[in-house]
Amino acid sequence: MFGIWGHEKALEITYYGLHALQHRAQDGAGVVVSDGETLRAHKDVGLVNDVFKQMDFSKFPGRAAIGHLRYGKHQVTAANIEPLLFHSQTDSVAMALNGSVMNAYDLQGKLEEAGSIFQTSADTEVIAHLMKRTGNVITTESIKNALLDVVGAYALLMLKEDRMYVALGPHGIRPLSIGKLGDAYVVTSETCALDLIGAVFEREVKPGELITISDKGMEIERFEIRGSRKLCAMEYVYLSRPDSDLNHINVHASRKRMGIELAHEAPTEADVVTGVPDSSISSAIGYAEASGLPYEMGVIKNRYVGRTFIKPTQELREQGVKLKLSPVRGIVRGKRVVLIDDSIVRGTTSKRIVRMIKEAGAKEVHVRIASPPIKHPCFYGIDMSTEKELMAARFSEDKICEQIGADSIAFLSTDGLKRAIVRERTLDQGICTACMTGDYPIRYDNKMSVTEGGR
Repeated sequence: MFGIWGHEKALEITYYGLHALQHRAQDGAGVVVSDGETLRAHKDVGLVNDVFKQMDFSKFPGRAAIGHLRYGKHQVTAANIEPLLFHSQTDSVAMALNGSVMNAYDLQGKLEEAGSIFQTSADTEVIAHLMKRTGNVITTESIKNALLDVVGAYALLMLKEDRMYVALGPHGIRPLSIGKLGDAYVVTSETCALDLIGAVFEREVKPGELITISDKGMEIERFEIRGSRKLCAMEYVYLSRPDSDLNHINVHASRKRMGIELAHEAPTEADVVTGVPDSSISSAIGYAEASGLPYEMGVIKNRYVGRTFIKPTQELREQGVKLKLSPVRGIVRGKRVVLIDDSIVRGTTSKRIVRMIKEAGAKEVHVRIASPPIKHPCFYGIDMSTEKELMAARFSEDKICEQIGADSIAFLSTDGLKRAIVRERTLDQGICTACMTGDYPIRYDNKMSVTEGGR
């Protein structure tokens, strides 16, 4: 998500902000612009360049805008691409959400019983109906009342004609930051977007906060008691760009420390270390540095192919791996290679790359994974919804090694991951490792109740 308030080139800046965040989602893109009187939307299926290449920016004037990139677990349609724009007799609002509303199905059922009719399958629409349930006009109070009924992990961005609202779930599982571009306020999922447009980082949105941004400035309220933060560990491992800072911790630096921890935990005799582009490069550098082995670019990436982990089907993932990565024969031929990867989810990428490197002449391939085994589904917005699709949930490490064709394999421990990421033990620190440990900070049991701190 990306939003800006108080800039004459709001749409153009949002366009560039979404470009900076394209690595997070590739299925659809959209914007809504406010000129102070009207909200106008433009969105479609596809990458940012595809969605906006025919757009006439001059027809969307305004000093405020929000944008969203769609990451769909299933088939994405134009109707579900956000921001969603809602009109009523009393006001209009555009909404974008990053994350998951775990009790969306139950909430929708109750709302339909009360007369609501839903137009999309997006969790965001559920929140919109909840807000209107408590009054004709959307206010901070109606937003807070709505969010108190929501169970899940989410970052929320809303735009009205005269103000912008920003909210983060009470555990802060999803990232969200605020910056300044001159006098304008900027909201973004990652700080790399601030750097691209020349904005200055101001603060993280804290768990349980509701922030109102308008021409009066920024007003901060709390809609729920703040708990210990549990920022998604996969943001550091895979999802975020290495130049982003999340919870005041640089992603590249944390990944490098993961590689260093991994080298201490799982050394091996080898000739060269290489990483799977792009998210594993930092960990590979750390592993090489700690082990005293040379780091080499043994695998190269086709820059015109998207991220395979977030492809919607297994067939597309496998095809994406074939198009995306190639071994550097002159580097790996005749060598014992340590191959660093950030994670193993379904095993598609690892199996293919090990085979490629061996076919390129490597004597041995020792796989080292810079995160713990992913054994549990994610309920917080990442496409890992069932255990049957997770390789580590179905196989032992020895079996995984056999399945992907490696000579050995080792994963970073959970303690090692925490040492690499968590710098201080305060309320602002802490990570969610539910997909690795099964220790879910938020559980929903389908009976309108939450169990925190365990399964």
